[in-house]
Amino acid sequence: MTYNHLLVSQKGGILTIALNALNQAVLSELHTVLSEASSTVSVRGIILTGAGQRAFAAGADISELQNLTAEEAERMASKAQESVFNLIESFSKPVIAAINGYALGGGLELALACHIRLASENAVMGLPELRLGIIPGFGGTQRLTHIVGRGPALELILSSKQISAFEAMRIGLVNHIVRPEKLLQLAQELMLEILKNPPNAIAAAIKAVNAAITSDGFQQEINAFGSCFENSESREGINAFLEKRKPSFF
Repeated sequence: MTYNHLLVSQKGGILTIALNALNQAVLSELHTVLSEASSTVSVRGIILTGAGQRAFAAGADISELQNLTAEEAERMASKAQESVFNLIESFSKPVIAAINGYALGGGLELALACHIRLASENAVMGLPELRLGIIPGFGGTQRLTHIVGRGPALELILSSKQISAFEAMRIGLVNHIVRPEKLLQLAQELMLEILKNPPNAIAAAIKAVNAAITSDGFQQEINAFGSCFENSESREGINAFLEKRKPSFF
């Protein structure tokens, strides 16, 4: 399928989505692609990246915010979070953000919703919304705090400063940094390593780790652990270990 605002390609089980901005049209297309990928068996993992080297996603189109009422702003934020950001965070297949260039405002919030973040050496990240008299509205205050802790999150949000990939890695915002030309290669290699594991177990692990930020996280982990035993993957994995052979999940 052809999209007007996204570059979408698939190689093996990996679907790569490239974008540049985060206006309403892009968010709508992202929702469509992600929804289709969720139910497409051949898609086992997703890499989100920027189209080109200049930006991962430069943030929301400020012109779309200009005349919003409080009620309209709440509706916009709620719709975006539910249709895209929460969808990515709770996605049952692994989603890796390959951050090349600028990831500011909504662009960084998009990366925060992904399960793993990788960055090129030229990446620049920040949540500059306070400079507009607003705050991050696509989950940034929550996810950044969960990922890097209260102090670093407040510093980044309240200062509106932009940080380098190296500073982002120091505070735990990204997992790895590589040269720009190696970024997608690293993302693909990491995804392939993840996809050696069975899909139901991957989905259960994502669900359980996400639950760590809720008060019932331990119970969620227990429930997800139990669900692993409802399919043949756990039986095959356990039997293969005991029989000292390589499991056959696929």
